[in-house]
Amino acid sequence: MSQTLKARLAEDVKTAMRARDSGRLETLRFLQAAIKQREVDERIELGDAEVSSIIEKQVKQRRESIQAFESAGRTESADKEKAELQILQEYLPQQADSAEVEQVILDAISQAQADGAQGPALMGKVMGLVKTKLAGRADMSLISAQVKQKLNP
Repeated sequence: MSQTLKARLAEDVKTAMRARDSGRLETLRFLQAAIKQREVDERIELGDAEVSSIIEKQVKQRRESIQAFESAGRTESADKEKAELQILQEYLPQQADSAEVEQVILDAISQAQADGAQGPALMGKVMGLVKTKLAGRADMSLISAQVKQKLNP
């Protein structure tokens, strides 16, 4: 049986402590705190899908921070965020390649149109279908731009 994300995270924290890798340890502890916070708030035990969504949210925050730091000329802070981003991405599933993304988008558009969706509802329907197939494996903001481009040539 494969290890859950939370168990893998706990093991990696121990490994980082033994290796005295403070940067990695800080990032992993921050992630554990975010997971624990959600478990306490919602009074539930999170599974891999929920943990993945928390990691995705953390990845998105890091990308936004990197952009903000770079535009402000704060390269040292941007580099720290990039290092954290790289660590977080290790816990996400393998990213979908561009050919797979393209095919999923085209299939979703066909399915949404077959279901009778049109106008703004079409975009929402397509994004819903794409998100279920590519969650955690692609940047949804980039996917959204691709879908808009395909719907409004």
